[in-house]
Amino acid sequence: MRVVENEKLLEENLIRAMSEAKSAFGDESVFIEKYIASPRHIEIQVMGDTHGNVVHLFERECSIQRRHQKVIEEAPSSVLTPLLREKIGASAVKLAKACGYYNAGTVEFLLDEKNNFYFLEMNTRLQVEHPVTEMITGLDLVKEQIHIAQGEKLSFRQDEVKIRGHAIEARIYAEDASNHFLPDTGTLTEYKIPRGNGIRVDDGYQAGMEIPVYYDSMIAKLVAHSSSRSNAIVAMHRALSDYIISGVETTIPFCRFVMEHEAFVSGKFDTRFAEKYFSPEMLVKADRTEEEVAAIGAALVFADASNESNHISAHVNVSKWRNRKFADDNGNS
Repeated sequence: MRVVENEKLLEENLIRAMSEAKSAFGDESVFIEKYIASPRHIEIQVMGDTHGNVVHLFERECSIQRRHQKVIEEAPSSVLTPLLREKIGASAVKLAKACGYYNAGTVEFLLDEKNNFYFLEMNTRLQVEHPVTEMITGLDLVKEQIHIAQGEKLSFRQDEVKIRGHAIEARIYAEDASNHFLPDTGTLTEYKIPRGNGIRVDDGYQAGMEIPVYYDSMIAKLVAHSSSRSNAIVAMHRALSDYIISGVETTIPFCRFVMEHEAFVSGKFDTRFAEKYFSPEMLVKADRTEEEVAAIGAALVFADASNESNHISAHVNVSKWRNRKFADDNGNS
């Protein structure tokens, strides 16, 4: 992929791209696409049955990435208005119906700074990040897939699906974020998952098992669900601090960094978040006082829907969060 900033550079970059394509794939065909400089990655979950019924289950925000691969996903997006949500959802349903699609599927879009959305691709399967959709809708998407495969109709209509609260998923990879996300291998000498109200962990490992070189580096999906985005951020941060993994490096420190960063907390970020704000040395943090850590937690807990929490420090040390507890929206600590 090559970004062409002006017309004078088009021919030169086109020739180079064609040469690279022919060398790599034996085909010099290339596509010219509109370049979105600061996009957000928004995807719509759809479900369709063999009777022609298709519904959408709202959006997922998947803009926090590394190497163009997702690390943090959330639902709903902090940037979509109800009108835009309805419009982009209807577009995804229209696409699925046009090709007679049935099963679970994800229609992916890029959203620019002016809230114009552009079709990216469709994944004709269940996505890694589907738990956040399940948490905000209360639906079991795998169960629905089984019913669809049996020839049954969808068990719900579009107007019956509602958004309930906010959910965030962190992908826990065996990668060293302090070394440019280099994949890591080894034996899990200690493995303890977080627990609590609204916390879900989808994993396949336990202490003593080996992280090999042969498969994807993802260890688990950690999901936090609460009544609001600010409360979900607090719950996720607490869960990340309580997730104990020894024996391999993981992306847990990076995920905590994201939860603390003012760009994420305020909802003002795009797919270049890591490029703009993160560098490996940021994971080496100075000590904070108990009072500072408590103040950060309180600011997150009481941040309202207008994202007034954008004053929170971008580089906060939370090494002591493990020893502190904050009440969630249900009064649980």
